[in-house]
Amino acid sequence: MTTRTAPEFSAKALGRIRADVQSMHAYAVQDATGLLKLDAMENPFGLPTELQAELGKRLGALALNRYPGSRGIDLQRALAKHAGMPAGFSLMLGNGSDELISLLAIACDLPGAAFLAPVPGFVMYAMSAQLQGLRFVGVPLGADFELDEAAMLDAIEREQPAVVFLAYPNNPTANLWDDDVMRRVIDAQGRQGGLVVIDEAYQPFAGRSWIDRIEADGHVLLMRTLSKFGIAGARLGYLMGPSPLIAEIDKVRPPYNISVLNCECALFALEHAEVFAQQAARIRAERARIFEHLARLPAVKSWPSDANMILVRVPDADRVFAGMKERGVLVKNVSRMHALLAHCLRLTVGTPEENTHMLAALEASL
Repeated sequence: MTTRTAPEFSAKALGRIRADVQSMHAYAVQDATGLLKLDAMENPFGLPTELQAELGKRLGALALNRYPGSRGIDLQRALAKHAGMPAGFSLMLGNGSDELISLLAIACDLPGAAFLAPVPGFVMYAMSAQLQGLRFVGVPLGADFELDEAAMLDAIEREQPAVVFLAYPNNPTANLWDDDVMRRVIDAQGRQGGLVVIDEAYQPFAGRSWIDRIEADGHVLLMRTLSKFGIAGARLGYLMGPSPLIAEIDKVRPPYNISVLNCECALFALEHAEVFAQQAARIRAERARIFEHLARLPAVKSWPSDANMILVRVPDADRVFAGMKERGVLVKNVSRMHALLAHCLRLTVGTPEENTHMLAALEASL
């Protein structure tokens, strides 16, 4: 009997994997071991000790030997109430917003279909489209990361996208779009029969939301997550929209995609929403303090933020990133994501102590 070596077998097996997948770069998660982790826009505050104990008891009592049941319906109702979802709308759950974007790609995978979004933006819009075989059309933002209205309208008319994604605020630029421009883009996409997804992942830190304006549009979906709310580890996203649309998209959702642990963690968090609201207020206050400090650094340019992150441009992003890492602080080097982000770093807003450490590392690394 001929024995095949592992490398020979692997080389042949790789031929069964799509060439475009093999040419892709995987979503990179930086190793934060031993570092102050300020690269992923996580809420830096944990649960108070007494709530940790209470949550532990609830999780310990769950029937892990059973598939998830009707508790998911309880969570849908709780999220609808928390978000102020309009009457006549429905809500579906995802294992984070990432899964919801992938499900939209599956549901909208008609011949020639495309996703369209401003760039630079959240990388999963393009990645999910590519993995499903859809075209992705990126429309560059303006010099200060504002929506290029003329370019967006032209791209919608030319490409006839199945879905237009509008992140509000945007990642990694952290800014909100102009409401009037948003409205004209939404209307243009509606006229050609496509969907609009308004991604409000960073809503806890933003001054505005589209939740009270989506009722008038039968083609607009609103996507949110509890990751920035404060439980990123629970992986819970949700999509709201007109009931007929949500019912169709929900058909491609895997069964039991939300575990009983995720579900119970989310319900517990919503029951203590005031704790997370206080944490969000602290983060917003720290964001203002960071801006005050950055204004005193002439070598640093920053842009307004309505999220829990701040985009800055420095003279040499690679050198400053490496210098901050040497000083024990991990941020995100986004300078190669898009030409508009040349020499840019993305800073996550942390606790007061973390932010003081981050600012000192930034200043020492310039």
